[in-house]
Amino acid sequence: WVDGGEAGLLGAVNLAGYLAGALGARALARRIGIPPALDLGMALVVLSLAACAWQVGGQVGGPGGLAWLVVWRGVAGVAGGVLMGLAGPAAQAVAGPQRRGLAGGVVIGGVAAGIVIASLAVPLLLRGGVGGAWAGLAGLVLLLWLVARRHWPRPEPASRGTASGPVPAARRLILAYALSGAGLVAPMVYLGDLAARGRGLGIEAGAWTWLLFGIGGLVGTLAGGAAADRFGGRRAMLAWLGLQVLALGLLLVSALPALILGAALAGFVGVGVTSVVLAVARERAGADAAVIWVRVTAGFGVAQTITGFALAALFAASGESHSAVFGACLALSAAALAVGVVDRRPR
Repeated sequence: WVDGGEAGLLGAVNLAGYLAGALGARALARRIGIPPALDLGMALVVLSLAACAWQVGGQVGGPGGLAWLVVWRGVAGVAGGVLMGLAGPAAQAVAGPQRRGLAGGVVIGGVAAGIVIASLAVPLLLRGGVGGAWAGLAGLVLLLWLVARRHWPRPEPASRGTASGPVPAARRLILAYALSGAGLVAPMVYLGDLAARGRGLGIEAGAWTWLLFGIGGLVGTLAGGAAADRFGGRRAMLAWLGLQVLALGLLLVSALPALILGAALAGFVGVGVTSVVLAVARERAGADAAVIWVRVTAGFGVAQTITGFALAALFAASGESHSAVFGACLALSAAALAVGVVDRRPR
C-alpha cells in the first residue's frame, strides 16, 4: 500500500509512539492499576491492527490513506511501550527472589514468540490480501489477549513511606542499553532484505531468516533470565552484549552458514538482552526497578528512532549497501559492550 519512503515514515512513527508509551506507562499504572493498564495496551493493539485493515482496493489513496496508517501505527507504538514498560517489572515483583530473572525472561519471550507467530501467520493471511492480513492479526491478538488477561500480575502498590533512598541514576546502564538498541536496528529492519536481495536468495529466504531471528529470540529471552538468576544480571548482560558483537560480525560475512548463524544469534541477543537488562534494573533498584526500567526503555526507544532515520539515509547514500548499515551497527554494538564493561553497580 505504500512506497519505501512512506514505509520508513510509518516505522519512525511507530517507534516514536513506543517511546511515548514507555514514558507514560508508570503514570498510567498509578492512575488505573497494572492489570487495567495491560488490558488497555492490548485493546489498543487490537484496535490499531483492525484499523489498519481499512483500505479500499489496496489503494493507500482510498478511505483512510497514509494519514490513517500514520495515526494507527503510532497508536500501536504507544500500546507496545505501555506493555513493555509495565509487564516485566510487574512479573518480577510477584515472583520469588530466585526466579525473578526467569520471570522477566518469560515476559520478554512474548516478543520473540510474536515474531515467530507473525513470520508463520502473515504469509498465510496475505492470501486474503493486505487488509485480510491486518484483520487476521487483529483477531489473533484478540484471542491471545483473552487467554492471557486472567493471568496478569497483580503486584502490591509500592509504599511511598518505605523508600530506601533515591533510585540509582544508572546512567551507564541506560547508555549501554541504548547503544545496544541502536546496534540492533540493522538486524531488526534489514535482516530479511539482506538475505533476499543482499545475498540474492529471494523473498522466501528472507522470511525464513526472520523466522530464525524469532526462534533465536525465544531461546535468548529464556536463557537470559536463567543466566541472570545464576550468574547475576551484570555478568549476563556483558555476555549478551558480547554475543551481539559476534552476531553483527557474522552478518557481514557473505557465506550462507554465517548468515544462518548470525540471524539466529541476532535474535538470541536482540530480544534476550532485554531480559538481562531487566534483571540488572532489579539488582540496582529492588522494588523501584520499574523506575529504572522506564528510563532504559525510553533510552532504547530514542536510540532506535534516531538510528532508524540515520541508517535509512546511509542505506540510500551508499547505494543500498547492506555492509554499510550492518557495519555501522557493529560499531554501535561494540560501543555498547565497552560501556557495559566499565559500568559498575553504585555502592
